[in-house]
This record gives sequence, structure tokens and C-alpha cells, in this order.
Amino acid sequence: MKPDTPLMTRLHFQDADAFYECLLDAHQGLSREESELLNARLILLMANQLGDTAVLKACVAAARKT
Repeated sequence: MKPDTPLMTRLHFQDADAFYECLLDAHQGLSREESELLNARLILLMANQLGDTAVLKACVAAARKT
């Protein structure tokens, strides 16, 4: 994917509700700092799964806009 190629924005989860619940559960009982560290580790793990630098840069740019 080229950086100027639009990102996939349609729902692409197998089970979005289950993922959201899992994410909320993962943060349960954590301090704000621990929660932020969890988010940072999760972002890096997911980015590693995606792996495509151009797509990752496009995701960062899109997230900054919204």
C-alpha cells in the first residue's frame, strides 16, 4: 500500500464487541500509567503484525487527523 492509498475504514473485525471487551478487561485495575504502558505495548505488537511501514505511517497520519 502506498502512503497516499486510502486506509481500509470499513469494519473488518471478526468480533468487534469481543475485542472491545477484551481490551477493557485488560485495563481493569491498572493505574493510568500502567494503562498507557499497556496501550503502548499493544500498539507495538499490533504494528509488528501489520509490518508494512507505509500502512503504519498512513495509520499514524489518520489518527492524528481525528
